[in-house]
Amino acid sequence: MRVRAGTPAPLGAHYRVDEDGPGVDFAVCSANATRIEVCLFDASDDGAESARIELPERTGDVRHGRILGLRPGQRYGLRAHGPWEPASGHRFAPAKLLVDPYARAIAGPVVWNDALRGHDPAHPDAPDPRDTAPWVPKGLIVDPAYDWQDDAPPRTPWSRTVLYECHVKGMTVRHPEVPPEHRGRYLGLAAEPVLEHLLGLGVTAVELLPIHHHAIDPHLATLGLPNYWGYMTLGFFAPDPRFASGPHGQQIAEFREMVKRLHRAGLEIILDVVYNHTPEGGHDGPTLSLRGLDNAIYYRLRPDAPGEYLDFSGCGNSLDTTQPRALQLVLDSLRYWVEEMHVDGFRFDLAPLLARDPVEFQTFGRFFELIQQDPTLQRVKLIAEPWDLGPEGWQLGRFPVGWSEWNDRFRDAARRFWRGDEGQLPELASRLAGSSDVFAPDRPPQASINFVTAHDGMTLRDLVTYAQKHNGANGEENRDGGHDESHNWGVEGPAASRRIQKLRERARRNLFATLVLSQGVPMLSHGDELGRTQRGNNNAYCQDDELTWIDWEPAAADRDFLAFARSLLALRQRNSVWRRRRHFDGVPLGPGLPDDVQWLRSDAKPMTAADWADPQRRTLALWIPAEAADLVDESGRAQLAETVLLLVNGDRRTHAFTLPLVGPSGTWREQVNTACPDRQRGFHTAAHVRVAPYGLVVLGWQPAS
Repeated sequence: MRVRAGTPAPLGAHYRVDEDGPGVDFAVCSANATRIEVCLFDASDDGAESARIELPERTGDVRHGRILGLRPGQRYGLRAHGPWEPASGHRFAPAKLLVDPYARAIAGPVVWNDALRGHDPAHPDAPDPRDTAPWVPKGLIVDPAYDWQDDAPPRTPWSRTVLYECHVKGMTVRHPEVPPEHRGRYLGLAAEPVLEHLLGLGVTAVELLPIHHHAIDPHLATLGLPNYWGYMTLGFFAPDPRFASGPHGQQIAEFREMVKRLHRAGLEIILDVVYNHTPEGGHDGPTLSLRGLDNAIYYRLRPDAPGEYLDFSGCGNSLDTTQPRALQLVLDSLRYWVEEMHVDGFRFDLAPLLARDPVEFQTFGRFFELIQQDPTLQRVKLIAEPWDLGPEGWQLGRFPVGWSEWNDRFRDAARRFWRGDEGQLPELASRLAGSSDVFAPDRPPQASINFVTAHDGMTLRDLVTYAQKHNGANGEENRDGGHDESHNWGVEGPAASRRIQKLRERARRNLFATLVLSQGVPMLSHGDELGRTQRGNNNAYCQDDELTWIDWEPAAADRDFLAFARSLLALRQRNSVWRRRRHFDGVPLGPGLPDDVQWLRSDAKPMTAADWADPQRRTLALWIPAEAADLVDESGRAQLAETVLLLVNGDRRTHAFTLPLVGPSGTWREQVNTACPDRQRGFHTAAHVRVAPYGLVVLGWQPAS
């Protein structure tokens, strides 16, 4: 096998043909290694490499070389030689085969055994394991060529965006109209019946749970359970082969085909990315990739004890984005997914961790600055999960301009108000208004990603069916999972009582309507519109079965809810008053109150300080005139607007609302009524409207023609 110097950039393994014929350029970053070897394998399950080749050149901290004759389909791994000095942060162990962190595809899973559970002596004197390493995945050389044809990003304005968080497999594995060979896969997500459902619902972007190649958690392997969600990334450039027809490059081609079809339908693709930790865990965890390549430049180590890790992720380690090469790894990965895989944005898991410099969260940290200056990344959608497990880990509202954030205060306010908690009216009003109390004045309402449910927690149906979590199937004696502000309306689990069923259906509609009719960006959790249930499990990360898969043959009540959801999202898109790009105050009590939006009591008089402070008050009216809307969206597209009145009754008894006078002539027309969703909409000519207990009503003003 011939090898020559090659080039130090780009990092990873790249196939190309030059004057010497086909070959692969390898470049591996390691500041402290003394030698880097490329190991070649004939098959992904081979324990012994067919060749071991040292990279001959070093430029700075990059070892590089070009191996001639290699072609796409070749499997490979890395071995790094260097000091075994854990107390100093160095954990080189050439006995360990390593996954290239820049591998474009990875073949084979991590198979946990005693060696990978920490019982193997990871030091240079360990026996050569070339005949005992079938558990380590192999990188795969791929052909970079792909015909994108006329693919172009939809670039949906934030004000028109409706996010749909989904799991690639759970979304389609039970869909009867998706071809069987595509169910649960990338191509299944892009099948026509699924696209028709998403477009009919009113979705503009799908936010995919992690699709990077991941490893299973050791404790789950012991229990015989999978890591279904995939929040344990092993390859930051490699699509997960679970969702493809095969692991030998199909995952790249089929992911790209999915993107192309979604774009053609006008849908954006947002990736949920996990750059905060890796599967290598704490100091006693396995050596799979970065730890063996150069532990000291990739992970956050304790300054007073470099042999131990700073764990801000809860998974044993934290990627150190204060180190140039670790930060480069993240940025290179992000650019790859935009430039080579055509995705439209990212949701960052435990995002504050990426901007801790060195420990405190920095709003103007280098991570944010580099993204803001990057011509590729500055134009995509950026969403933060604004909390981690480090000091002062909850950072909602502190991300820079250009970022949006998951707003858990919206989630909690909606849940608490509609289950009947006292004193929630001011909080609900602030969330309806776009959370101007949370986000800086220079950030629009679209900085708030509003959600009631997500992958983490109960489904919408379960939220109104269970008061307690039921996570026994997870193997942790129901100790795992957080606390949901759920309410069962009198009976835990499914109920035969028609009265309870009606209350639950109304509560479901109230929560969904609150989400859709609030300023900001709504995010739906997949299957909520179809009544998906996890039977009270609020931490189903390790359940890959009917518990987490969507049932595409919903009951009659769920079909009715689907129609309700479609009508609400259509109303939001039709009337731009629901999609303002300017804030109005959530709880207006002093100077600066806009004259275009009013918060009213049920008697149509303005809310007072005493009204807001009354913990027993559960009724509120929000009046938004057409003049309050934006005439055009961010792209310059003209928008239609209509004056609306939102009536909220979180009380257990009916309340009469006085209708405010809008103009000399005209009438209010009912558009939404969560208590009577099937009623024929009519005009209100009386001076009052009665809103049922736990009811929400939307009226639109119809001027006289």
